[in-house]
Amino acid sequence: MTEIILTQYSGSILGPIAKIIGYIMNGLYMFLNNVFGIQNIALCIILFTFIIYLLMMPLTYKQQKFSRLQQEMSPEINAIREKYKNKKDQASVQKMNEETQMVYQKYGVSTMGSCLQMLINLPILLAMYQVIRNVPAYVSSVKDVYTPLVEKIMGVDGYQKIMSSFLKEAGVGPVKLNYETATTTANSMIDVLYALPEQGWETLKDSFSGLTDIISSTEAAVAHFNDFFGINIANSPMNLMGTGWGTKDFVLIFGAILIPLASYASQVISIKLMSNASNAATGDNDALAKQMKTMNTVMPLFSLVMVFSVPVGLGIYWIAGSAIRCIQQFFLNKYMKNLDLEAIIEKNKEKAKKKKEKQGIYEKQIANAARINTRKIAEPVSTAEKEEKIRKTEEYARNARKGSLLEKANMVKEFNERNNK
Repeated sequence: MTEIILTQYSGSILGPIAKIIGYIMNGLYMFLNNVFGIQNIALCIILFTFIIYLLMMPLTYKQQKFSRLQQEMSPEINAIREKYKNKKDQASVQKMNEETQMVYQKYGVSTMGSCLQMLINLPILLAMYQVIRNVPAYVSSVKDVYTPLVEKIMGVDGYQKIMSSFLKEAGVGPVKLNYETATTTANSMIDVLYALPEQGWETLKDSFSGLTDIISSTEAAVAHFNDFFGINIANSPMNLMGTGWGTKDFVLIFGAILIPLASYASQVISIKLMSNASNAATGDNDALAKQMKTMNTVMPLFSLVMVFSVPVGLGIYWIAGSAIRCIQQFFLNKYMKNLDLEAIIEKNKEKAKKKKEKQGIYEKQIANAARINTRKIAEPVSTAEKEEKIRKTEEYARNARKGSLLEKANMVKEFNERNNK
């Protein structure tokens, strides 16, 4: 068993995301409890998953539209690749990238169109793991169930030594209880109690024989809100299989195995429904098609292995997510068949054209500005300076040397002035 992280996760990136998820989970728990009288974390996880995928529906739609548009533009992309197929120099590679980008712009498609949803999903999944493995730290209503028992334990003389012996006997660890303050002590003990396997509660009763009644009532409450068809969502399938094998509870073993298998199967079905869109996105690009095929094979297997070792609650989140994606994909596939791609493409082309025109005007202005030689630009001259310059010119003309060109020019000027009078 991995080391228990006491109280809330403090990571700089996942920590705030986990807190937000915790607030939502706490709200869902209180809503179900106050309105329907239901106290169940598994149901909160399923509702949370539904809300997340509902909020991400616009991104899912854009991703599917991206795939369909990429199918339309794949002949142009492949023609560019063929054009620069045997050209490996830097200039050719740059030119190929520029031409490819122009095609993307023409169709109004972003190169990040198929990645954005994955970039959002991954941190949510990792933060969800932190919440599920330590629900009381985030869901106050669940924490309140443990608080009376923890207060009773802390009231027992020498409880620290008793807890140390209990942790060894119960097989919980490696873990260190934080005894700095009464609050940190209570929080860390709640963390430990939440992570207890089923047989751990019996060991706790033996360790604190005077608290048997409150331990039993807390165990019943915990089993109630952590129950999912007879499975404790705080434990991993691997631990549940070990417990079931020790107690000869083959139903528990079957249920523990079923969670990872359901995760694998739901992902395979989800990928199968997305296969048409994936094939459209890859087009005739064999390398990309092979990468997609490999990823579609590896990801379900990855979830199968992972779900065995993480709390069942995270497996429920994974399964619920795949199930919701299957439903979304089913209706999106029907919608995309009737989508007027020509109208969308024309609209995107018009946007790209206007963008190009704006860029062209701006670039032309820059080019014209760059061609101006600032040395040839005359400085502004005042009226007084102009008059002074004329006076000096006339004076210079009157003092012209005899026989010079300037004297002859003056004679011509005087002749013209006399004849014009």
